Amino acid sequence: MALKKLGYPAHRVGFDAPTVLEQAIESGAVHEAAKDVEEAVRNSDLVILATPVGKILDLVPLVKSSAPSRALITDVGSTKQRIVERATATADGPLFLGGHPLAGKERSGFAHADADLFRNACYAIVPSSPADMEDERAKAFVRLVNLIGALPYVMDAAGHDLAVAYLSHMPQLLSTGLAGMVAEKSSQVNLPLELAGSGFRDLTRLAESPYSMWRDICLTNIENIQSALDAMIQKLDTIKAHLSTRELENEFSQARKLRERLHEKD
Repeated sequence: MALKKLGYPAHRVGFDAPTVLEQAIESGAVHEAAKDVEEAVRNSDLVILATPVGKILDLVPLVKSSAPSRALITDVGSTKQRIVERATATADGPLFLGGHPLAGKERSGFAHADADLFRNACYAIVPSSPADMEDERAKAFVRLVNLIGALPYVMDAAGHDLAVAYLSHMPQLLSTGLAGMVAEKSSQVNLPLELAGSGFRDLTRLAESPYSMWRDICLTNIENIQSALDAMIQKLDTIKAHLSTRELENEFSQARKLRERLHEKD
């Protein structure tokens, strides 16, 4: 949809569930619907795998064997180590370049697609090796990322998965945990949701995200997520211990300083 809005001169072929393909063609997001994956990628210069992580792992070998050797294959999965390992298991075929746009929504489906989704969003680009970024196909893809308004950030797979455990996966699990805890508590005692202000609503917005997507993310980044959860539990224990002391002020001060740093990057 972003490429359509920009008038980018490319013939876009889509493969998805029939109902999704109907919407995609009607909206102009794609020009043509393929009957299977092999047909979709057979003559492609660029292949983008936009599915849950587990399905990406299944698709990578098939796409590498079906797409022309001149092609670039990329993905938008939220974890990268397992995907990059799978892609590099066979050196032959098209170039694989991992990708992760930090621009998701809590609601999935074509109805929530947005041509401006990537604007000013960080777009992690994760090559199998640093040398891959010198390939003309990789350079062309970086230009495409810039064209849709995103901000490319090149990094390795291990560093990516560690960072997103804290900066992406942890917020999701905290939101889910908070909403689940309140749901359980409200069934035991009177917790009128009329008192849920903007703070609670903001913190639980991500709780609308589908488990079908997050299951694979957790499975493929479990050690980093467990470490992040352990650190968060320790932090909550510290806050709990200092609810009645001035030490709690330090926690607020440290949190505000981080928020200031984030505002500087906006």
